[in-house]
Amino acid sequence: MKANRFLGLGVAAALFGTLSAGVASAQDQRFVSVGTGGVTGVYYPVGGAICRLMNQTRREHGIRCSVESTGGSVFNVNAIKGGDLEFGVVQSDVQYNAYNGEAAFADGGAHENLRSVFSLHAEPLTVVARADADVSAFDDLKGKRVNIGNPGSGQRALMDLLIAEKGWTNGDFSLAAELAPAEQASALCDNNIDAFAYTVGHPAGAIEEATTTCDSVIVSVEGADVDKLVENNPYYFKATIPGGMYKGTDEDVNTFGVGATLVTSADVPEDVVYTFVQSVFENFDSFKSLHPALANLTPEQMVGQGNSAPVHPGAEKYYKEKGWL
Repeated sequence: MKANRFLGLGVAAALFGTLSAGVASAQDQRFVSVGTGGVTGVYYPVGGAICRLMNQTRREHGIRCSVESTGGSVFNVNAIKGGDLEFGVVQSDVQYNAYNGEAAFADGGAHENLRSVFSLHAEPLTVVARADADVSAFDDLKGKRVNIGNPGSGQRALMDLLIAEKGWTNGDFSLAAELAPAEQASALCDNNIDAFAYTVGHPAGAIEEATTTCDSVIVSVEGADVDKLVENNPYYFKATIPGGMYKGTDEDVNTFGVGATLVTSADVPEDVVYTFVQSVFENFDSFKSLHPALANLTPEQMVGQGNSAPVHPGAEKYYKEKGWL
């Protein structure tokens, strides 16, 4: 639990002993974890990039950051609430629903201690189908074998919402698989499923794996049901996956999606969140170069868009110093 990791620092002292002057002493060492998603998605490398930047100056601030592959957005929010993670990457809709106690969080109630840190890249809902499955749009998935995502993931939460908006149930698929992101490309190419839906930033390793291993296409997700979701929910927006980005899909594909955001808890100390944020923005060019999905980010966008929960005081302090708030 968080209390043990954050405050139980005697173990670190015993292990490391006395450090040289000017360096954080062993008893001051603290540990934070960033919950991400599957290793083939974008969350995991982004979380790893942040931790690498933070750990570069660990001898100065005494905070060690580690990245964890998890079940995704909903899992990360619940782990933060339970004190098992300090930070997590979550979809913008999951952040909103968690803070307000809606959708997947209705039974557990509002997570009033959830705090936003910054937003990240856009995440279009991406449906990849076998070329021989006769699927050219989302509605063609009815009666097919579809991976709707593992429970606890943001993609599953979004798929559940869209399916309900269409008046469907999981029974409208001949198979509603619950595979983790790392499993879905191989399942598609082994002909165990006809399609999978993945909410992810682009380019994404899982999509590249599927489209280069077997004949597959990216299909559109649009129509009146999508229009209604975008109109009624500020955390959804229309998106386009550029043609030519993946083998088998030469034309632009229209869909909709969410944004990736970074969240924490009000219980995480202000100086820890300040250092976390500082590590990213003081090395912003390096951060953006670590994954193509980050290339077009701006500080103003990251601070001002996609965040529903209140900004953590540690992040707010840094942003005010920079004049971004």
